[in-house]
Amino acid sequence: MTHAWPMPGSSSSHIPKLKPWLICTLLSLFATHSHCNGGLDIPQEVNLSTNIESHRSQQLSISWLGGTASTFDLIVLRTEFNETVFYETVTATQENGRHHWNWTSAEPLKCTSLSVRLRSRDGQKTSDWSTTVIYRGLDDPSQTGSRMFPQDPVVLVGDNITVCCIVGERMEFGNIRYNRTVMDSVRLSRRSYATTKTNLKASTLTGTNVFCSSALNLLTGTVVFVGYPPLPTDLVCETRDLTSVICQWSPGNTHLHASRRTFYTLNGRDCAEANPKKPPTDCRLPEWAGNWTLVARNPLGQSSLSYSAQLSHRVHPVAPANLTAVAHAWNATLLWDWEYATYAPLALACQVEITLDGHVKKRTFSGAGLRSVALLDLVPVTEYQVRVSCGAQQNFWKWGSWSKTLAFRTEIDVPEAPDLWVSLDKDNTGNVMGQFIWKPLTHRQSHGEITGYELNLWSPEENVQHTETLAPGTHQTPVNLTHMAAAGQVVATLTARNAAGVSPPASIVIPKPKSDPEPGAVSRVAGAGGGFPLSWASDANASQGYVVEWQEATCLHDCPVHWTKVAAERANVSLVSDSFRAGVRYILSLYGCSPDSTELLQRWQGYTQELVPISAVPSLTTNQRNSDIELTWQEIPVADRRGFLLGYRVYLITDRQLTLFANLSGPGSRSYTVKNLPIKFYKFTVKAYTSAGEDTGSTASITMASYTDWLLLEILASLGTMTLFLFIVTFVCYKKRKWVKKAFYPDIPEPKLAGDWSTTQGPLDVKPHANSMVHIVDESAWDSSKEKLVVIPEEDEDEERGVRDDPVDTDEPMSIRYYNQVVDERPIRPRYPDSSESSASSLDSARTDVTYTGIQTSGSSLAFRAEPIFSQGGQQPQGGFPVSPAGRGGGYRPQVQPEVPGPDPLPVAPQSFPEPQPEKGGSFGSYQPQCSWQLDSPGDGDGDGDGDEGSIGAPSMGSPTSVASTQFLLPQEEEGGSEGEGSSSATTWLHNLLSSTKS
Repeated sequence: MTHAWPMPGSSSSHIPKLKPWLICTLLSLFATHSHCNGGLDIPQEVNLSTNIESHRSQQLSISWLGGTASTFDLIVLRTEFNETVFYETVTATQENGRHHWNWTSAEPLKCTSLSVRLRSRDGQKTSDWSTTVIYRGLDDPSQTGSRMFPQDPVVLVGDNITVCCIVGERMEFGNIRYNRTVMDSVRLSRRSYATTKTNLKASTLTGTNVFCSSALNLLTGTVVFVGYPPLPTDLVCETRDLTSVICQWSPGNTHLHASRRTFYTLNGRDCAEANPKKPPTDCRLPEWAGNWTLVARNPLGQSSLSYSAQLSHRVHPVAPANLTAVAHAWNATLLWDWEYATYAPLALACQVEITLDGHVKKRTFSGAGLRSVALLDLVPVTEYQVRVSCGAQQNFWKWGSWSKTLAFRTEIDVPEAPDLWVSLDKDNTGNVMGQFIWKPLTHRQSHGEITGYELNLWSPEENVQHTETLAPGTHQTPVNLTHMAAAGQVVATLTARNAAGVSPPASIVIPKPKSDPEPGAVSRVAGAGGGFPLSWASDANASQGYVVEWQEATCLHDCPVHWTKVAAERANVSLVSDSFRAGVRYILSLYGCSPDSTELLQRWQGYTQELVPISAVPSLTTNQRNSDIELTWQEIPVADRRGFLLGYRVYLITDRQLTLFANLSGPGSRSYTVKNLPIKFYKFTVKAYTSAGEDTGSTASITMASYTDWLLLEILASLGTMTLFLFIVTFVCYKKRKWVKKAFYPDIPEPKLAGDWSTTQGPLDVKPHANSMVHIVDESAWDSSKEKLVVIPEEDEDEERGVRDDPVDTDEPMSIRYYNQVVDERPIRPRYPDSSESSASSLDSARTDVTYTGIQTSGSSLAFRAEPIFSQGGQQPQGGFPVSPAGRGGGYRPQVQPEVPGPDPLPVAPQSFPEPQPEKGGSFGSYQPQCSWQLDSPGDGDGDGDGDEGSIGAPSMGSPTSVASTQFLLPQEEEGGSEGEGSSSATTWLHNLLSSTKS
């Protein structure tokens, strides 16, 4: 066990040291052992040497003279602390009488002083210890500065390294840092400290820094370079001039640079370094050897590579020199030179790289000592860039170096024929308008700057020609083809012109104008890959191929037209164009072209990609119908559909959630009725959908009202409608009141009588007129409904005055005369058939003819109900008419008195009429009718003939009218206040109104 003692300047209070009793014991054992083995030689002339150029050579080489012994005990101690570092029995080698053995130290040898002693050993016998030999480290008190070892070592990746720091005198040690990591340190001596870094990683270009610091300052440091031994690969040797050799290899990365870099030799010759900072990658020798060996060395080791080959198999040509070109419109010739004359007999294969508009193409040529090639199929007026590289045609090894790039421009030439098409349509006036369109010629097609176009239209049948010259920037022109198309076939020809001449003509036979397709004539096509895959049945007449035309379906005016031409032997095409847009409907038309015509064969419509509709369902409205709700909406415009509509979906919104209510398939749906709903608030959303999905939807809400409310609304609406109608009728009647009055209420002409009626006349003896005679007909089978007084029409006054047994049935108007009659003091006498006829002549001058229209008959005759004038007791009649008293004016009263029906009608007895009583409020000074006329009405419903006057419907004739007019002479006057008479009066007015309208 060892102890340390205090060192000057140390902060430690004590240092461990050997105990006295242990030293005495060891000395006693050594003395006893020496005494017992006194026959072995003690090693003499111990010598210590070292090589500290690298940490790997930090070996202490020990040599001594030791007699015949072959094994020795070796002990190495740190001198200052007397700590044992190494103590083992070793077998030494002997050379020139000296024994040698090498000991490798874990720490750099200069970090601290070491003491070495030896003794000979032969089995259990040992000699005495040799004299202690000390290897002086740099921590000796005579060296006062701070130092760190090893300095700039080169270490293999994955190894360990121990570094030590010697602190200067009177300085305090702080720590040792590897890069930025503080390391654990071990104290070796009073001023020396050491640390070990294991598993080293490859360092950077400048190595890894290690620092030794005090508590406040940096004391010293070193740089560690960690890398690999050299390991070159891929050694290849070839010739460029068919004489010398150049070998190349891949050096690999050793992570060691500058003075620690790798050095190479090829077949024992040092390879010159073009750049000392970089390892060489090739080495040149003046002559071809056939076999080569490459050796690489660096501080961590060395390696070697070998290679062998024949010269003809390793030819790598140099780059062609002096490249030039002779250019024409469609071709060019390239020429170049070779640097070495030895290439003249060599069979070469050369590739020419042609660059046009960023696109690169290569063409290959071959020949012995090749120096020129011809480039064909070039484009006129085009800039080209070319370069050339060659290789050995036989035993090809690799392509040689590229020449410098050469640029040249081809000459001008006539343009190519334009791609012509025509789109026909009819305007509103029936004119056939042709829009001639052609694709702009590209730079590769124009072969120079276009100076203009010429369009020629020719009708072979009429031999009519029309020519137009167009500006160079024109690519379409409209032409009215009405007259030429009517003449028959029209052929259009287009040519382009530049400075070199006129292009070949592009011709087309103008097709018939497009008409609206019949339903079902346009089929659907599904888009794919951003275009349309089309196929059709081959047409034998399309000998000049097909034309596929497309345009947007929603475009109405000045629509851009696109087309492509398809060879006659093909029956399908995949349309792909930059003009296609997703969500746009296109109409595609297929035309078959022949020398005589261009015919429309088929039409399609479709989308390259269907999208959801861009707009919601327009104008969504709700309408309540009792317990049902009707949803209605309008059609989505085609431009907003962005796909083929598959139908509509109706959703009910509840708690911010959509519940599918109905799925209406088919785009024609415009309404939907939700039935049998309870009265509450509802919110609906209608969404149109395509194959891509639904639109955003339109929302409408409604709060259902009570059904009675709707009934009231309907009643009010009906009343309002009737009120409006009546107001309109009233307004029209007011505006046309003159016409209405003339049509329905014309002025009644006043009767004009001959003679002077201003004075009162005396009493007249009135003789009953023949037509006023009344006969009572006695029938054996009495019928109360037919017992009437019969009015005998005036047919033949001289021939017939007797009684007729059968009633008169006629629809013709009856002409009955009545007279202006002056009522005197004498009672009025009834008129009988046997009355005196003398009075007739006295009134002939005063009679007025009145025609009764609308005479109604009961049964088959016109009759009055029979009513007795006098009772059996000579009493006055019960239901007689009131009669004006004598002397009360010149009025007149009816001449026919109604009779009360009875079971046994009797003849009327002649008797004077009683004095009639005047009516209340009656006035006879005016013109009055002779009877209160009524329409025919059925008699008393009980059939017994009993009833009062108001309820007995008597046959009647219409109101009296003038002979010259069919209008009423006087308005009907109510003579009784009964309800029946009022109803009959209103009915009479309506009947006469209708009768007068008919007349």
